[in-house]
Amino acid sequence: MTDSNPPHTSDDHPTSPERRNLLRAASTLVAGATLFDGVHAQTAGPAPLSIPGFTPTRIETSGGVTINAVKGGSGPPLLLLHGAPLTLYTWRDVAPGLAEEFTVVAADLRGYGDSSKPQGLPDHSNYSKRSMAQDQVDVMKHFGFERFAVVGQDRGGRVTHRMALDHADKITKAVLIDIVPTHYLYTHVNIDFVQAYFHWFNYLRATPGPENELLAQRNAQAGREQPPAQAEYQRANGTPEGVHGMCEDYRAGASIDLQHDAADLAAKIRCPLHVLWADNGAMGRLYDVLAIWRERARHVTGKGMPGGHNMQEGAPAEVLAELRSFLRA
Repeated sequence: MTDSNPPHTSDDHPTSPERRNLLRAASTLVAGATLFDGVHAQTAGPAPLSIPGFTPTRIETSGGVTINAVKGGSGPPLLLLHGAPLTLYTWRDVAPGLAEEFTVVAADLRGYGDSSKPQGLPDHSNYSKRSMAQDQVDVMKHFGFERFAVVGQDRGGRVTHRMALDHADKITKAVLIDIVPTHYLYTHVNIDFVQAYFHWFNYLRATPGPENELLAQRNAQAGREQPPAQAEYQRANGTPEGVHGMCEDYRAGASIDLQHDAADLAAKIRCPLHVLWADNGAMGRLYDVLAIWRERARHVTGKGMPGGHNMQEGAPAEVLAELRSFLRA
C-alpha cells in the first residue's frame, strides 16, 4: 500500500517505478465489500500460481493456524519468506536456482497468501512477529529440519529478525532484504520517515477503518488487466480477511512487537547475517543500514543491490548470485 493511501506493496521506496506498478496492481485486489459487511466468502477464482518444480503443502502449526508452503530441491535447508502484500510466489525466479544446491521451502506468512488469516486479537498478539516466526519454525520442523538458513524480505525480514532472536539455536544463517529493525524505525521518527512510510502509521488505526478504505480503493480500480504475478497477489491477498491480516501485521509491529524488541535490545543475532538494500530505495537513502544492523548482530555483511525494494523480482539473477555466495560460504 502506498504512503498516500493507495494499497501498500512493501516497506520501501514509495516513488520508484517498480513500486508504483505494484501499487496500481495492489489497488485492484478485490472488487467490492467492506471488511465487516458479512461478505467473507469468495467465489471460485483462478488456481494458485506455483513455482515450477516445487511441491505444495499445508502445515498445521502449534499456533493454531495453517501455513501454505512449497518445497523443492535438495541439500542444506533454506527458508524463504516474502513481504507485503506479496506471497511465496515472489520467489519464483530465485527459488529454482537455489534449489540446485539447497532444499528450499518458501512459505506464505500468517495473514498472507494461502495461509490462515485469523481475526486479530485486541492486543494483536496473534500477528506478532514472535507468533509468525514460530509458525515458520513449525513449518521447517514438519519437513524434518531442526536447523536451517532463512532469507526474509520486507515483512518476512521482520519475522526473520525475531526468529533469529527467539530461535537462535535453529538459524544457521540469515539474510534480511531492505529493512532495518522495526524498533529503530519507530524510535527514530522524523519527517523523512513519515513521508516515506506513511502506511506504517495509517494502518495502525482501529479496524475496520483502514481495511475498508483499502478495499474501497481497490474496488474503484477493479477490472484492470494485470501481469500474472500481480494477479496472483490480488487473488491471494485481496479478500477482506487478507486486508485485515496485513493491517494486523502492521498494528502488531507498532505495539506488541515493540514490547518484545525493547526487551531484547541487548540481545544480538548470533548467526552470520547478510543485509541487502535497494540502491535506489528509501531504506538506503535514509539509513546507514550496515551500521544499524551491526548494533543488533555479531557478524554482519551486506551491500546495496539493483532491482528496487522487491529485488527478488526486479533483479532475480543478481539476488540469486548474492544469496548463493553468502549461503555457500
